[in-house]
Amino acid sequence: MNEFLPLMIDLHEKEIVIFGGGEVGERKAALFCEHATVKVVSKEFTPGLDRLYKEGKIELIKVNNIGENEIASFLNDAFIVIPATNDPVFNEKIAKIAKVRRKFINRVDEIGNIIVPSVIMRGDIVIGISTGGQSPALSKYIRQKIEDVITPEFAHMSRLQNEIREKLKSMVNDQKKRKDILWNIINDDDVWNSLRESYEKAYMTASKHIR
Repeated sequence: MNEFLPLMIDLHEKEIVIFGGGEVGERKAALFCEHATVKVVSKEFTPGLDRLYKEGKIELIKVNNIGENEIASFLNDAFIVIPATNDPVFNEKIAKIAKVRRKFINRVDEIGNIIVPSVIMRGDIVIGISTGGQSPALSKYIRQKIEDVITPEFAHMSRLQNEIREKLKSMVNDQKKRKDILWNIINDDDVWNSLRESYEKAYMTASKHIR
């Protein structure tokens, strides 16, 4: 039985601590640094991590030998801990220390208590795909299939729906009627076709539903 439940979490001002400055650590840092505070702990770092550091997006902590006390000290403010070194034994040690401290753990060599899904972002629309860690390749395949369906126009539709909804609040008192209008806009092919030309044209086309 899959025990994982998909959630959307606000990572603003949350700290992500990544152990490992290789390609995997770089990939994780690049993902999280747009949403949270990221620290990468390692003996050395990829050029990509150095670039993220120079751009002010992450913090790099250079260490040579690190024991359990040092590992624990890096976890004080961590929200998510990511053991991403090339040493499975060391990754396991980090995970055990993090577990004792009740931290969320995203493992790269096995399943932790957080799985980062394959993500599609279209403006305010966020879609996560996961196979529970069983097949990252299948997650990627599904994402590529969905990307062909969820085109950039969906992001513009989300914006349009929000703006029309706010406008309706002051014009239409009946909540069911507001809901029906918004639903009719979503199902209007003319609105979708207009979105491919310009947002302004789509807004004018959608506005016909509330006149």
